[in-house]
Amino acid sequence: MSAATLSRFESALKELDVTVSRVGREEFRAHVEEVVRPHAVGVDLTETFDDPALSLEETSVEVDPAPATLREAKTGVTGATLGIADYGSVVLTATDRASELASLFVERHVAVIRAEDVEADMASAVDALGIQLRETGGSAVIATGPSSTADMGALVKGAHGPREVHVVVVEEK
Repeated sequence: MSAATLSRFESALKELDVTVSRVGREEFRAHVEEVVRPHAVGVDLTETFDDPALSLEETSVEVDPAPATLREAKTGVTGATLGIADYGSVVLTATDRASELASLFVERHVAVIRAEDVEADMASAVDALGIQLRETGGSAVIATGPSSTADMGALVKGAHGPREVHVVVVEEK
């Protein structure tokens, strides 16, 4: 991933009204506290990243919440396995603990992605994702911006998912 690709990813996110921040691994947990709104739920990010520095331990985010807690949550934190710079999309791979629920039933979705996982375009993302999904037999969702619909006329945000999205890009520093 080049600096130009990461810059294009951030620009595409901003065009979608998605806020974005960059943070180093050491500051990750403190930064999570700055971008979540209570009550926050999430999934174990070590399932996505296999990196203890990107864990939600010692944060206010409740990992693996009960359904009633998920319904009341304002923020959901999930890991994104890939980003697609051309579209400002994040790829959310389904986990055994239903990570997609933490991104769909909340007002604010915080997607965490490593800078090196941002692909330049859809073709390179599909190539990378195809290898992963063939190996695991899993599935993924490509999410682009806040949920919105204009089915009934005027654009309505948050109709089928979060009204707000914030992407945290974690860099090696």
